[in-house]
Amino acid sequence: MADVKREIERKYEATGDARLPDLTRVAGVAAVDHRGAIELDAVYYDTEDLRLAADSITLRRRTGGADAGWHLKFPVAFGIRDEIGAPLSDTLPADLAGLVRSRVRDTALVPVVRLRSTRDVHVLNGPDGEPLAELGVDAVRAQRLHSGNRATAWTEIEVELADDGDPAFLDAVERRLRKAGIRPSASHSKLARALAETSPKKKTLPEKPSAKKEASPEKPSAKKEASPEKRQREPGPPPRTAGDHVLAYVREQITEIVALDPAVRRGLPDSVHRMRVATRRLRSTFRTYRKVLDRTVTDPVGAELKWLAAELGADRDQEVIDARLRTRLDALPRTLVLGPVRARLRIWSTARRSGSRRRTVAVLDGARHLALLETLHALLADPPLLPAAAGPPGKALTRAAHKNHERLAARIARALEHPPGPDRDLALHGARKAAKRARYAAEAARPALGKPARKSAKRLKAVQSVLGDHQDSVVARDALRTLAVQAHAAGESSFTWGLLHGQEEAAAAARERELPGVWAKACKAGIRSASGG
Repeated sequence: MADVKREIERKYEATGDARLPDLTRVAGVAAVDHRGAIELDAVYYDTEDLRLAADSITLRRRTGGADAGWHLKFPVAFGIRDEIGAPLSDTLPADLAGLVRSRVRDTALVPVVRLRSTRDVHVLNGPDGEPLAELGVDAVRAQRLHSGNRATAWTEIEVELADDGDPAFLDAVERRLRKAGIRPSASHSKLARALAETSPKKKTLPEKPSAKKEASPEKPSAKKEASPEKRQREPGPPPRTAGDHVLAYVREQITEIVALDPAVRRGLPDSVHRMRVATRRLRSTFRTYRKVLDRTVTDPVGAELKWLAAELGADRDQEVIDARLRTRLDALPRTLVLGPVRARLRIWSTARRSGSRRRTVAVLDGARHLALLETLHALLADPPLLPAAAGPPGKALTRAAHKNHERLAARIARALEHPPGPDRDLALHGARKAAKRARYAAEAARPALGKPARKSAKRLKAVQSVLGDHQDSVVARDALRTLAVQAHAAGESSFTWGLLHGQEEAAAAARERELPGVWAKACKAGIRSASGG
């Protein structure tokens, strides 16, 4: 993977009547090292319809400066981005291409904007000479490379925190800049500003940097066209119909799947789990709201989502069982750990996880996943709504939630009718799946039904948690038996594995005793109370 850097910076307007203040008066700054000017030349790439910009993602090839090369930036929070860099080359590196694939899909990336900047560099140093931040005064000339050859220019100040620096330092710098009359920029990136000011819909363009005071980020000028990413995120009309509410939840899950694709490729913590949950929520929504969405369209999509969740699950399931067994082992007194237990667990786990991340990335790079992304995009563009979708949300959403609640009740009752053993374990696993579906239905209904749906989702999550821990115990016991057999065959003591197996049996029994009470609370919080039925 290419180099990754956490970029924490702030941007300010550099109008004609504002001058840089004495920055040595900022707390912690002992000296300001003026490095002089450098020339930067960057070409930004996106699809013709600006899909990357719509998600505040920037992809550029830049020459000049100490970090010439390809840079891909993902937003993390306001003023914070992850910058992934790759060496300078004529074509986009494969790693970076993979990270934008879920947004771009099969659409070509083309040059959209060229930015040429003259940057006057000032390094703010601490008492020991260590850099605290770099401040650049950038004179920017922007040229749009598609949808018309339009140009604009401006000057801005950019303050970037040094690696591992304290973000609070930027607050101190900002206070000093504000006292000098320098205000935060209304745009979060150069690309966003360039796209807004060179839009074909914009009637006038500044010939030179304006001395007029810019609007603050909190109150952008009404005359200034919103950036592509702002336009994308501007709220539409509030959902009114059943179809509106279901589609809002569907859109949320699809957005999550697309956004987590690059996170999974990068190996970010919990990304596989979150992406898998989003696929399950989406599939569950298709199955729950069959009166709203045409199942002849959604069933095939659901089958592909099930495939993707299974592919993502191999690594995640092993991660969960590893953590569970290590926790159990760490809790044992040393006197009860007989033989090379930790080494065997490590060998077993490594063998099962070997190459799992490579396999996951291969799945995301495959034609089947790409086709699924295209299908999800098409589904949002042309939703397969049925006549019931036009009706009010209360009745349709409550009825669907009630139906899922009844299904869960039947599965729990059947499971508890079985004596303890494999049949009950299997039946409780089925109840766990029904609990997820009921919970997701309540989540989707929450904006429309309010507190009853919120309370129901919370109680159903508790039921799901109890059933999930029970299923994890079933899987752990299977693993422990395998480990015990391997240890015995190698002439090692299997005592510790048997002891852990017994603990898991006790944990499963405890969850079974806990289930009726947790389920009773979920029944009291059922969504059916929202309609009185």
